[in-house]
Amino acid sequence: MKRGSLAVLLLLPAFAASAGERLSCPDPAAAVQVGNCPGEAELRYSFNGFCSDNRRIYQDDAALCTDYQDYRKVKNVAQWESADGVFTAYLACDVAAARLPAVRAVRIAVSRQGQITRVACDYGEGVVFTHRTRLQCRVEGDGDCQDGRQRCVASCD
Repeated sequence: MKRGSLAVLLLLPAFAASAGERLSCPDPAAAVQVGNCPGEAELRYSFNGFCSDNRRIYQDDAALCTDYQDYRKVKNVAQWESADGVFTAYLACDVAAARLPAVRAVRIAVSRQGQITRVACDYGEGVVFTHRTRLQCRVEGDGDCQDGRQRCVASCD
């Protein structure tokens, strides 16, 4: 058997398993930070570079540049992943780790842009874990997760 066809046979179960999958909102307490938080010097440097672009002023894209603290609030984020690596989130570095164990899923929603489906688990307070896939997904039930994670499920085909 050729090496290329062996690789295809080995990957075939992974592709079959992804079809018809059920996605539950992850437990944020088990999430891990996979990206680094920017340092203060890096934030100041990027603020000066980003906001000194004259094109932004003329395209009404300068709202972030009026105050460094506003810019810092938006850009001081790091990437996090669910324990299984299926969902990702960009969370504020200032409060993310301390706040994650206490948040609970509020709602789950599915949206589509082009060929990509986005499954979003909203935990309130700006904490949203998302999963992107090419499969067609739908929320099971009404998407309200207030009474437990059992109802925070999406099915993808």
